[in-house]
Amino acid sequence: MPLSAHHLRASVAVSDIARAVAFYEGRLGLPSLRATPSGRIADGGRIYGSGGGPALNVYQSPTAGTSEATLATWYVDDLDQIVDELTAAGVEFARYPGLVHDARGTTPRAGGGRIAWFRDPDGNTFAVEADV
Repeated sequence: MPLSAHHLRASVAVSDIARAVAFYEGRLGLPSLRATPSGRIADGGRIYGSGGGPALNVYQSPTAGTSEATLATWYVDDLDQIVDELTAAGVEFARYPGLVHDARGTTPRAGGGRIAWFRDPDGNTFAVEADV
């Protein structure tokens, strides 16, 4: 059976699972579906739900925050509403040199639509984007 027949879940390394839980659950509002082990840490990971199923594996690791690339993107219908809700929850949106950002921190996306980026406490980058 090809990989395309199976669900895909993003995995993100964090340096402190307790701090990550406060961010992913408290600020992003993601539901924790279950705690998982991470390396030698019995309760060092979490599986978070999004879009109706398991979507994000967050685990404690010494490699946390080492990628500058966007690790996962939420595709949303109303970008302004989502950005406003996350901002009210204390999420700060990144602004990149050379891009024009509006007051919320959103910018036009290549090919149309708009996008906004934010980082978790370890510097892992995520995006929210919309086609309009």
